[in-house]
Amino acid sequence: MFSGGLAPKVLSLNDLKKHNSQNDCWIAVQSKIYDITDYLPSHPGGSTIILKYAGADATAAYDDVHAPGIIEESLPPEKQVGLLDQSEVINLPEDQKTEIKQIKKKTNATMIKDVYSKSDLHKLISVHDFERVAQKTLTPKAWAFYSSAATDLVTHYNNANFYRRIMLRPRVMRDVTKANMKRSILGCPSSAPFFVSPAAMARLAHKDGELALAKGCASEGVIQCISSNASYPLQSIVEAGGKDQPVFFQLYVNSDRIKTTQLLQKTKGLGVKAIFVTVDAHVPGKREADERLAADNTISSAISGAQASNDKKGGGIGRLMGQYIDRTLSWRDIPWIRQTSRLPVVVKGIQCAADAKKAVESRCEGIVISNHGGRALDTAPPSVLILLEMHAICPDVFRQLEVYIDGGITRGSDILKCIALGATAVGVGRPFLYSLCYGQEGVEHLSQVFKDELATSMRLCGITDLDQAHPGMVNTRDVDHMVPRSEEHEWIQWRPKAKM
Repeated sequence: MFSGGLAPKVLSLNDLKKHNSQNDCWIAVQSKIYDITDYLPSHPGGSTIILKYAGADATAAYDDVHAPGIIEESLPPEKQVGLLDQSEVINLPEDQKTEIKQIKKKTNATMIKDVYSKSDLHKLISVHDFERVAQKTLTPKAWAFYSSAATDLVTHYNNANFYRRIMLRPRVMRDVTKANMKRSILGCPSSAPFFVSPAAMARLAHKDGELALAKGCASEGVIQCISSNASYPLQSIVEAGGKDQPVFFQLYVNSDRIKTTQLLQKTKGLGVKAIFVTVDAHVPGKREADERLAADNTISSAISGAQASNDKKGGGIGRLMGQYIDRTLSWRDIPWIRQTSRLPVVVKGIQCAADAKKAVESRCEGIVISNHGGRALDTAPPSVLILLEMHAICPDVFRQLEVYIDGGITRGSDILKCIALGATAVGVGRPFLYSLCYGQEGVEHLSQVFKDELATSMRLCGITDLDQAHPGMVNTRDVDHMVPRSEEHEWIQWRPKAKM
């Protein structure tokens, strides 16, 4: 931060305390002293919260809500004015790593303290185990944000339930000593046919947030798709995964297109391999569980700059942090995104065969069949039903681009069913957020659970390589009657007066 090769100036607490006003504001963060006077008006959370720490050490407050590195990205180098004298800093010991976490829950004016003994990681053997731990370990607001879905949760539950209605058809008496589940996703090698779907604000689950996801994915050889609303800077997440670890970046197009342009131009230089453009959330769905609990207005994204807040409608983090998303986004913007990023473009949020065909026409390299985990439009069809609809209406799409699917995948057998129905790979979101209750080790362990279940399902179906999976392996008759065979209603003749 210091130019000209000069050693940083060491300043005392008394030196720091002199700069404690709106017109002259210094703070200390992690022993570094910053002049943030000019930054106050542009702070996403307002200047009031910063001025509480003017002329003081703000490290504890900063660490509670911000990822390391954000302050350096927000301020020019010359704004670091010195180092806080270490002889005057009291370094508190880190909390003992314990399996007991005390959770403070606010219910109106009542404070309730729960003591929960978190299971040893090796005792968790399914996605549902991770979910149960997360529900009891996360703060009430973090749990509401992660687990909530739109209105009556119909789509959310159908995403998972419809996988139970599709049956596998095993073959026997085959040598299944080996089970190869390696996959190429947009030309990037993956040890398994799943990737970590983009999910916002992972730091609500663990202090290392997306960094732990990146390290866990790198260790397990699976790909992470980084959210636009990640809690750590994009560069920090990419670097945490290591030099050879492929990553994708999920994009919410900002209504300020200049900001999106700058972000896209940055991604390729950081080593991002593809842009996943989210297209199913021009406006956020109504997630009532998230709305009912007040949000901490210091929560913000290090990439998009989106800020949590509260208003008369509630405290929904998803709704209030999504105000910057451009509602004018259309298929005409795909060439601009590709040209600006110079990367393959995948459209995330396909919910009908007609839009899958539009993605082909727009020369997209891939699509993600997704309904935002049931968090956008409730009663939208479950994802796997769209996979079948595409086979009925536009089967050529599977030969023209790569098809991915997410939403409701909780078992290795779910993954195998998707592969047998033509998907290149699947995305898994919420379960990996829940795994962060154990940090990087949780991410690794969950990946191994999925791999073990997938390998078992492959062997019991009589295949030794994912390339052997085929539609004859599955029985879809229980849901076939719900698959549309055309883009129009089968028998209603009425037509609207206006056209899209």
